[in-house]
Amino acid sequence: MTTENILQKTAAALGEDEGQSYVGLRERVRSLIDQLLAALFPRHVASNLPADRLSRLEIAHATLRGMLASTLPAEEAGHYADRMIAEIPSVMELLRTDILAAYQGDPAARNTDEVILCYPAFTAISIYRLANLLFRMGVPLLPRMMTEYAHERTGIDIHPGATIGPYFFIDHGTGVVIGETTTIGEHVTLYQHVTLGAKNFEVGEDGLLVKGIKRHPDIGNHVVIYAGATILGGNTVIGDHCTIGGNVWLTHSVPAGQTVVTRPSVEVKGV
Repeated sequence: MTTENILQKTAAALGEDEGQSYVGLRERVRSLIDQLLAALFPRHVASNLPADRLSRLEIAHATLRGMLASTLPAEEAGHYADRMIAEIPSVMELLRTDILAAYQGDPAARNTDEVILCYPAFTAISIYRLANLLFRMGVPLLPRMMTEYAHERTGIDIHPGATIGPYFFIDHGTGVVIGETTTIGEHVTLYQHVTLGAKNFEVGEDGLLVKGIKRHPDIGNHVVIYAGATILGGNTVIGDHCTIGGNVWLTHSVPAGQTVVTRPSVEVKGV
C-alpha cells in the first residue's frame, strides 16, 4: 500500500469532524482575560490597548459579544456582554478585599502593588472571579476555559462554579484544587497543595456519573487550611474559625473553633 493510500484510508476512517469549530477560541479567551485585567488594573497590566478604562472596557465588551455571538443569537450575546460589563465594579470590590487579605496575611508583602504584580494566586483569583460571574449567568464553556487558562498559567485549579467569599487568600498557591460545588466563606486562607474535592462520585442507574449534585466541602469564615491538606465530600463542613493543619486528610465535618492536625511522627530510638 502506498503512502497516499494509507493517508486516504486513515482520513476516511477518521471521518468528518462535524459541529461547531472551536479553532482559535483559546486564543480569544486569553485576549478577553488580558483585556478585562487591563481594565481592572490599568497601572499594573501591560497592554497595547488605549490607556483609559472606558476604551479598554469597550474593547473587552466587543470581544466578549463577538465570542458569544458565535454560539448564541446576537441579541442574547449582547445581553450577556452588557451584564458582564455592568457587574465589573462588583468584581473589583471583591478583588480589593482579596488584595488586602494577601497584604495583611503575608509578612513578605511590602505593599498592595506587590500583591497584584507578584502573586500568581491573585492572578488565579482574579480570573476566577471574572469567570464565576459568567458561570452564574449561565454562559456555557467560556467560564471553564477562563479558569483552565488560570490553571495552566499559575498551577491553581479553581472551578468557576465554586462560591468564594471576600478576603480570600491563597499563599504560594501551586497545586491548589477547589471543586465546582465548594463554598468558601469570608477571610479564608489556603496554602499550597490544598485540595477541596469530591470524596466519591455517585453513579446513576444508567451507569454514568450523576452530574449537578453537591460533591465538595463547605468552608466557613475565618478558616486557615495549611499546606497539603485534603478535605473531601459534599457533606463535609468546616466550621468558622477552624485551623486545618498541613497534610491532614478529612472526610468528615469539623465544629467551629477546632484545630485539626496529623499525629506527630514517632521518634525512632538509636537512629
